[in-house]
Amino acid sequence: MLKQLEKVEQRWGGVNNLIDHWLKNRRKLLINYCKIAGIPPYEATQKSLPGVILVKEFCDQLMDYVSEGHFEVYDQVVTACEKNGESSKALAQNLVPRISETTDSALDFNDKYTESEDDKVLFQLDKDLSSLGHAMETRFELEDKLLEVLHTKHS
Repeated sequence: MLKQLEKVEQRWGGVNNLIDHWLKNRRKLLINYCKIAGIPPYEATQKSLPGVILVKEFCDQLMDYVSEGHFEVYDQVVTACEKNGESSKALAQNLVPRISETTDSALDFNDKYTESEDDKVLFQLDKDLSSLGHAMETRFELEDKLLEVLHTKHS
């Protein structure tokens, strides 16, 4: 996912402030995902679970990223697409609900790891991170299609 983000940043970075801000937040989210998942270059030297506080901080960041997309970015992109013809409008109307489907995974993950009082929930973290990672990858691919529309039509 980080390699794909680098490609996206090279393609659209510096073109639009909204895109730059969104990609910056995506990078932070992915780095923290890699840290709690123990993915290189952030693998732990000892095989241990990440701390609950680190997981909860990741959850906060995940919710901020998801919220920013839904309440700021997508609205602007959809509005812009509606102004640029039926094909752009149809694409946006197709993509946003598909992106929203991935939100459920993020919300479920957040609820599980922020509401739990028991550290034993961390024993399920690897499985849950894998599922979340798949949803994030799908989400980023769909968001990139929206970014392409924004870049193509409004740069």
